[in-house]
Amino acid sequence: MDAVIPLPDMRNTITTDVAYCQKLLRSNALVAIPTETVYGLAANIYNDEAVRKIFEMKGRPLFNPLIVHIHHLDQLSSLVKSVPEAAIKLAGRFWPGPLTLILEKQNVVSDLVTAGKSTLALRMPNHPLTLELLRGLDFPIAAPSANPFTRVSSTSAQHVADYFGDRIPAILDGGPCTVGLESTIVGFDGSTAVVYRKGGISLEAIEAYVGEVRLLTQNENAPQAPGMLAKHYSPRTKLVLSDDVLKTMKDFVNHEIGVLAFYESSFANAKVVETLSEERDLVEAAQNLFAALHRLDQADLDIIIAQRFPNEGLGISINDRLERAME
Repeated sequence: MDAVIPLPDMRNTITTDVAYCQKLLRSNALVAIPTETVYGLAANIYNDEAVRKIFEMKGRPLFNPLIVHIHHLDQLSSLVKSVPEAAIKLAGRFWPGPLTLILEKQNVVSDLVTAGKSTLALRMPNHPLTLELLRGLDFPIAAPSANPFTRVSSTSAQHVADYFGDRIPAILDGGPCTVGLESTIVGFDGSTAVVYRKGGISLEAIEAYVGEVRLLTQNENAPQAPGMLAKHYSPRTKLVLSDDVLKTMKDFVNHEIGVLAFYESSFANAKVVETLSEERDLVEAAQNLFAALHRLDQADLDIIIAQRFPNEGLGISINDRLERAME
């Protein structure tokens, strides 16, 4: 193991130097990391001081648990007590990838990471730089999304830099996120899979492997898993979700309007239009969602009108994010 190094000057550093980021994490500093879903704010799960920095940096309440990231299935036995058959099926199909599993934790995992719960949220990210980073560490990392609490998630290194500036010593730049939505979170009640958060894997894809799933709703006071709060993913600009954008625009005459659309690009009287997929591809739309919301939020608008997406596939997850952006 490398010797603990002194922390560098606290400057905003966007880098591709994996070894440097590993040294920072061993020194219990925070590092922003890329994943296929969104960028995460990472720390050593076995150091409470480092984990507490995540909550402080994000302004995240301590009752909201974190997701732990691993690079190999062999790590599960040291972190969780058992892995249900359904979880093995899902991990075999979707890891590495945008799937988080909720499993009974081992006592070695701090209550700070799990917000005092007996369960642990785990996933294996599908990004080459972060997998390389993890393989060179002798500890897993906790890494919630790299954004202030309730704000729009970061899908580029620059988004992270815009949020945190020189408060974070390193941002590992892995390019734009290829999925663009947070992971789907799945737990288990006996043999039944329970979806805690809709995300980058569709409900239909989960059900294809484990049968019908049960959905949980948000819990404001004691979320059972990360990403379950009703207010989340919110731009500073007021956002409304609409089934008929042109009709809704009539309610905001003399306002500076931005439109977030699925595939259309022409909306008279809109100052800015962000079209997520001209090809009507829900996967592409999900990938572009948060970056488009960042641009709209920087466009000096009075209102963002978001078009409701088809309630199928990843459209369900996109609608979930837009609904919670309105709260």
